Amino acid sequence: MDEDDELPVKFYYRIGEVSDLVGVEPHVLRYWETEFRSIRPQKSRKGQRIYSRRDVDRLLKVKDLLYTHGFTIAGARRRLRETGLEPPTQQEVRVADRTRVMLGDLRRDVESMLAEIDLLAPVARSR
Repeated sequence: MDEDDELPVKFYYRIGEVSDLVGVEPHVLRYWETEFRSIRPQKSRKGQRIYSRRDVDRLLKVKDLLYTHGFTIAGARRRLRETGLEPPTQQEVRVADRTRVMLGDLRRDVESMLAEIDLLAPVARSR
């Protein structure tokens, strides 16, 4: 199933329905939930997984990346992150924060050096 309009119009889908729609076994869906942070079905009062339309769309995208395009789980996760469908990991957020701080420090150092050069430039010209 490739087109969104082929999905039955519903607010929520049970795991058996999603398994049939996506074309994989329920245990595969549960595994993908552990690997892709963007796929987080709610649980009913009885503890059953209740998937939203967004979850089903993401699962179809994951299946396409893995089965049709031959991506690994890590590669599919990376591709989904690049397209904004998968949130970054906590480690990636920490690295980005550290990089941002380091670049800020570097920028201040360069600005300071340029200011010193501007101060020394008239002295060098007068010699």
